[in-house]
Amino acid sequence: MSVQELAELAGARWFKSTRSGAGKECVEVAFLNNGRVGVRDSKNPAGPALVFGVREWDSFTELIVRD
Repeated sequence: MSVQELAELAGARWFKSTRSGAGKECVEVAFLNNGRVGVRDSKNPAGPALVFGVREWDSFTELIVRD
């Protein structure tokens, strides 16, 4: 991951679903430049994040909706 990508993740506006419960097993999502999407563990915001490109994010969310 480049320095620019790390800076973008650090400055991103992260949010989690309003359906998130008190169990704290949630992820946070941030919409990044060029249609990319960051995903991280809400319990560890300083930890690693996954970054999906547009196609990857679309495929990922399609699979979730199917299940």
